Amino acid sequence: MRLIVTGGAGFIGSAVVRLAVARGHSVLNIDALTYAACLENVASVAADPNYSFLQGDICDRAAMDRAFATHRPDAVLHLAAESHVDRSIDGPGAFINTNITGTYTLLEAARGFWTKAGRPEGFRFLHVSTDEVFGSLGPEGLFTEDTAYDPRSPYSASKAASDHLVRAWGATYGLPVLLSNCSNNYGPYHFPEKLIPVVILNALAGRPIPIYGAGENVRDWLYVEDHADALLTVLAKGQLGRSYNIGGENEVRNLDLVRRICAILDEQRPKATPYGDQISFVSDRPGHDARYAIDPSRVREELGWRPSVTLDQGLAQTVAWYLENESWWRALQNRDGVGERLGSGD
Repeated sequence: MRLIVTGGAGFIGSAVVRLAVARGHSVLNIDALTYAACLENVASVAADPNYSFLQGDICDRAAMDRAFATHRPDAVLHLAAESHVDRSIDGPGAFINTNITGTYTLLEAARGFWTKAGRPEGFRFLHVSTDEVFGSLGPEGLFTEDTAYDPRSPYSASKAASDHLVRAWGATYGLPVLLSNCSNNYGPYHFPEKLIPVVILNALAGRPIPIYGAGENVRDWLYVEDHADALLTVLAKGQLGRSYNIGGENEVRNLDLVRRICAILDEQRPKATPYGDQISFVSDRPGHDARYAIDPSRVREELGWRPSVTLDQGLAQTVAWYLENESWWRALQNRDGVGERLGSGD
């Protein structure tokens, strides 16, 4: 297939690009190269004849029209988004612009191309979203595809809005759309401001390892390369107009997650004192959702997909990757806001 992947220099997008190229798809990676993007993430496929890159903003309609006309995709995987909750608390405007206006612009460009091409039956537009649109769970229950939306942060509200736009373009204009909502991703190339990289890098630097509140918040963790495989499965086999929840089936409290990472570091990079001694509790994030947990039965039963990497396996692989790729993360630590406390709500 000929694919357009938006946000393909980001964390999840680059995993999709690497896997799609490895499977023989022709990929145009469109990325604005904002602070969280890194072309090193796709360096392994940069010379492949099936890979091409366009630095472009999904809010730029003319640029998107040209990209569709030139690449003539069979499908779009839309991953470009502002995604850091703490940054959305400090500066929500960028999230409204990219996640809502950008998605609208891309939908219109896709619709224009699809219409001019004669509405080919095989065309697909897969919009990649988050479980955070569903809000917060109590101690019991799981998010399903029918869970009511209840976003609690500017980030999740902007993603909820983009989900609604995609469904509306499917219902109103007949655009062949698919949606996915995933749990928290982790793995290689994870930008250093997110929880798991913060834990690893602060531990290695001998700095305090910050945990919001009491560390009781629960997340379901999905290895990023499993997620990329799931997205290509949804694209190939998913039912048009349908959404698919993609989870890692790995629920864990933040505090327990951090302790597990520290224990892995004790094994892989031992030092005189345990890394867990560096754990430090800090004031909680405003509106911090208590628990996310996904019911992945639809993607498992309809499409035959389930995660292949356990949390212990994935964490060990992730820690090892950061230990082996210091040049990658050191180059990103000087970017705006990395290493600072963001999202305090002040």
